[in-house]
Amino acid sequence: MTERLRNVTYILSTAVILVVLMGCSGSSGELENYRDNAVRIDLPEILQKGKLTILAENSSTSFFIYRGKRMGFEYELLKEFCSELGVELEVKIVSNLDDLTKMLNEGEGDLIACNYTITKERKRYIDFTVPFLKTPQVLIQRKPQGWKKTKSSLWSKYVIRDPNDLAYKTVHVWKNSSYDQRLSHLQEEIGDTIYVTGEEGQVSSEELIEMVAEGLIDYTVTEENIAKVNQQFFDNLDIATPISVRQKIAFGLRKTSPLLKTRIDRWLKQFMSKNIYRYLNAKYFELQDLPVKTEEFVVSIRNGRLSNYDAAFKRAASKYSWDWMLLASISYKESRFNPNAQGFGGAYGMMQFMPNIGPIYGVHPESSPEQQINGGMLKLATDFKSWKSIPDRMQREKFTIATYNAGRSHVEDAQRLAQKYGMDPLRWDDNVEIMMLNLSKSKYYRDPVVKNGALRGTRTYNYVRTIYKRYLEWRSVYK
Repeated sequence: MTERLRNVTYILSTAVILVVLMGCSGSSGELENYRDNAVRIDLPEILQKGKLTILAENSSTSFFIYRGKRMGFEYELLKEFCSELGVELEVKIVSNLDDLTKMLNEGEGDLIACNYTITKERKRYIDFTVPFLKTPQVLIQRKPQGWKKTKSSLWSKYVIRDPNDLAYKTVHVWKNSSYDQRLSHLQEEIGDTIYVTGEEGQVSSEELIEMVAEGLIDYTVTEENIAKVNQQFFDNLDIATPISVRQKIAFGLRKTSPLLKTRIDRWLKQFMSKNIYRYLNAKYFELQDLPVKTEEFVVSIRNGRLSNYDAAFKRAASKYSWDWMLLASISYKESRFNPNAQGFGGAYGMMQFMPNIGPIYGVHPESSPEQQINGGMLKLATDFKSWKSIPDRMQREKFTIATYNAGRSHVEDAQRLAQKYGMDPLRWDDNVEIMMLNLSKSKYYRDPVVKNGALRGTRTYNYVRTIYKRYLEWRSVYK
């Protein structure tokens, strides 16, 4: 390509990107209209109604439900802030991120809590709190085939490490985003064209990451904190190539809420110096305890035993006519038979009970290993009984295991989807498990039959398969 043609191509592509940016979520005139006519709901009105409403997305950093517990880094930050204010925290899930500015200024929410990057363009229409995170944008790409059997120093030669190498590559990003703007600037910096495919606001960054992992697209861009969380679900992803400086993440507010901004800014500055902020940051982004990593199949039978707790597993399982090795396989997956294990979201013990669930089954953090096993078996037996509509025992066991991991409500969502799409809602294998996977895709989790929002179905899908595979292997070799 001649230099002149290359420059013309660059100018045209940049112009297209600028037009897209101006057109997202309405024209700039419409956005200015929302800003200038924003409702005047400020701190006094929020205190009077006793509720702070946040506009969140169903994502691993903003807001999600894990084993029946409401979670999310930004959700937990704002829960602490609401406790300080003495008001309730209401979450409104936004299905189209292009609508955030409009919804905020029309009063449908009081804060935007969507891992929102501060940009010059966005500051024209809304205000921001002081930033609570700083993180670079990174390129999301697949590792080459055979990477597991090759040293990283060798396979890393086949992935992009220099942003200049993005020239003439196609990158999919949310078109109304800081990623889109960054790629526009990057084209100018490298003096070459990057083919940017702008996705509508209904397609989340996490969906695009999943599409890269599945080979549907080759590249996307997101913040490093989001990338780190999602790499735990897809170990074939490479997230090591930064394409920006560290950018500021903050909550968005209306320009008509100056008192709320002053109050939350003061609170954030104090809160970020406390141990609880460091704990939440580590909990969500350092990920040592996040129980979602891909796990290779392991057989650990030694001297005729699976663990030091075989007798307790046998006693507990015999009360409910369960195979004790299936119970043991669940415990191994949850904690590697460690009665002192601490997991994501405050889960504890051999069976990784959540703090709001364990006491229901007589299990507390200080409970003995046998009490933990008995409580886990009771929970499984209760779930198993609740799935009496499933005629096949093996399938019923798999529904039970999925419920233990994801909660019954998400499994029922997958069932309803399976029925809607002509699959067997009473069969887990190759039917409901497929719809469990699809609960991470907006086409499915926004379907009217889905009552409980998005779920990282990959985790539950792999959870059931790993546990049952190990269980069958143990049965085949155990004497």
